[in-house]
Formats: sequence, C-alpha cells, structure tokens
Amino acid sequence: MLFPGGPLPLRIFESRYIDMVSACLKADSPFGVLLIKRGEEAGAATTFDVGTLAKITDFYQGSDGLLGITAVGQQRFRLLSSDRQSDGLNIGDVELIPAENPMPLPARNVALPHMLGHVLEDLGRLYESIDWHIDDAVWISYRFVEILPIDLEHKQSSLESSDTAARLKLVDELLESVRGPARE
Repeated sequence: MLFPGGPLPLRIFESRYIDMVSACLKADSPFGVLLIKRGEEAGAATTFDVGTLAKITDFYQGSDGLLGITAVGQQRFRLLSSDRQSDGLNIGDVELIPAENPMPLPARNVALPHMLGHVLEDLGRLYESIDWHIDDAVWISYRFVEILPIDLEHKQSSLESSDTAARLKLVDELLESVRGPARE
C-alpha cells in the first residue's frame, strides 16, 4: 500500500522492474502502485482499481548487489485498463483522482500531530526524507492509516475515499481501542 506523501522502499531484482525503474528515472516519471486483490504478484493477479503514483527519489546498490529504491507517493489514480507486457510487467491507462485540499485538524484531533511526530521519529530513516505536513489533516490521516495495524481492505477503502473526516474517525477509533476507556 502506498498513500500520497508516504514513503515506499523497494528492493528490485527482477529484470522487468529494473527496466521499469530505468525508464522512470530517464523520463523522470512515476510508476503506479496497486494493491493485489487476488492472486500472486508474478501470476495472473487481480488488483484494486485505485492506487497511488510513486516518484523515485533515491536509488542505490545494496551490499547484496540488489537495486534499492525509495519512492514517495504522489497522486491517487484509478486504473481504467491494463495489459501485461511480454516480460510480465503490467502497464495501464489511468485517470488521476484530484488531490484533497489541505485542511486544518478538527479540535478533537489536536493531539495527533504530536503523537505522529514521535512515531515517525521512532520509525527513523524511512520518514526522514519525506516532507512533513503536520498541520494538514489530510496528510496526518494518511500517515496514521499507513502505519497503524489496519487490515489491507480498510487501508484500501481509506485510499479510495476522499473523506478525510472518515479517515480521522477510523484513526480515533483505533487509538481509542489501544488506549482503552478513559478513566476519571
């Protein structure tokens, strides 16, 4: 899963993906990330229709000789059609989904930026190189849904939705279930 503004570290070893990364770097273009609904990645998988464009921000050769890349989620998209190339790489036509406008956090969520800042700092290097928008409810809701232990179908629903308030409600419910009932 990849959300707008989120990091995606990948280790690349299949030639089709090395070719894709090379083409993306040469053209300075993103690639699409979609969650698999059924099947296996290398087989005849069925994906969800909504995903996120990923922009490569760094690449390196690992000590094991594999290509490592870091990408950052950009805009969401809807897959309109797709084809499988002879090398097994899936390509498709997409429609961009308008980005949600940044918005301030509701008063009931004022503690979230502080909490999220601590969590992202604990996660270390993965979040060091991305731009933080700690005053934007959209960005904060995406980060919490990204890092909280939520099943993939709920994460996918959150990605498909342009309802920041619904994502924040989900975050509130999950955090409340971890904290337990308030004590007086």
